[in-house]
Amino acid sequence: MQISARYQSVYELLTEIFKNKYPADNLINNYMRQRKYIGSKDRRFIVDTVWQIIRNRMKLEFDIKSANPRDVLLCYLKEEDFDIIADGSEYGLAKLTKEERQKLNNLSKECYPDYVEAECPEWLYKKIGNPALVKSLNGKAPADVRANMENRDAVRNKLKNEGLFFSLMPYSPYGLRSEDRLNLQNCIAYKEGLIEVQDEASQLAALLSNVSADDKVIDYCAGAGGKSLAMAAINRNEGVIYAHDADWNRMDAIKERASRLGIKNIRLVREVTDTDFDKFIIDAPCSGTGTWRRSPDAKFRLSPERLAELVKTQAEILETAYHHTKTGGYIVYITCSVLPDENEQQVLKFKNKHKNIEFVNHKQLWQKKVDKPYPFASSEFLQFSPLVTDTDGFFFCMMRKL
Repeated sequence: MQISARYQSVYELLTEIFKNKYPADNLINNYMRQRKYIGSKDRRFIVDTVWQIIRNRMKLEFDIKSANPRDVLLCYLKEEDFDIIADGSEYGLAKLTKEERQKLNNLSKECYPDYVEAECPEWLYKKIGNPALVKSLNGKAPADVRANMENRDAVRNKLKNEGLFFSLMPYSPYGLRSEDRLNLQNCIAYKEGLIEVQDEASQLAALLSNVSADDKVIDYCAGAGGKSLAMAAINRNEGVIYAHDADWNRMDAIKERASRLGIKNIRLVREVTDTDFDKFIIDAPCSGTGTWRRSPDAKFRLSPERLAELVKTQAEILETAYHHTKTGGYIVYITCSVLPDENEQQVLKFKNKHKNIEFVNHKQLWQKKVDKPYPFASSEFLQFSPLVTDTDGFFFCMMRKL
């Protein structure tokens, strides 16, 4: 592809992404699927450019005082030769108009407000209340995988033989990490079920849930089953893990993933009626603010109204857990969020409402399950982040029903 055609593809993708309706990765995948004629090098250039613009979207919009995707793209390209990259050819980016050249000649020279510098909508920046954390969530995430049911050193060596180089994760005893972007669809170890893609914080959430083969366990918001699969692997297919999701179709992926990974002890359930669960695990629907390193476009799709809906749903799910967990059992509340509304405020309200609920000592739990120093400031709950644990932003709280 000519450079102008590459940037035309970038512009077409930004036009859809900036509507803030659908995840950027879905839109990118669909776009490329419909254009199989685009070569691998061109794909890599287009995709990398799109993500780079998304990660700097607020600064670019501030500089050119416009949210129009073409204006933002032109601002990103302001140092380039527009006669080449916007040549007006049949498949290329349209030539600049007189008005567009004027905009580029009058880019803002003002200092960025703090929230723009941090690449975060102002209302979310204020809610998070931690500038360093917000900035860390705009970086790139590594590629994390979990060794399934084989020793991770052995798995690491098999990956090395395929030309894929991983380091050992600092905390998860199952985790392997690569700083390179990977396509595992052609990876033999992946096809054979030796590894599964999973962020280290998510791996640790499964480990710290402390599920044994004798426990009656439910993964209540199972989705595609990431934590169910991890817990099943930890227990080597012993015991049963029940998986439920309000959207039954979301769990379709569990069957295929379980088959590839050799997992046989997950049972999908449409309705939850039993009230004697030993472990009621809630991977709660949430804002996903902790995953912005992987999905930086998500911050633009979140609204105060949507957040309020999520907080309400989370509280309702916690109540469901309370009524279905036996006395002496445990409720595990997990989010991939860094917002206090969804995390500590949520569980503190729940604990205050139910006097027979207590937080476990998470430092003791960590020391029991993880052979590494405790990295957190509090023992009431765990708040993973790129700053503290070099992971996605995750919240974990285990509570006992007395």
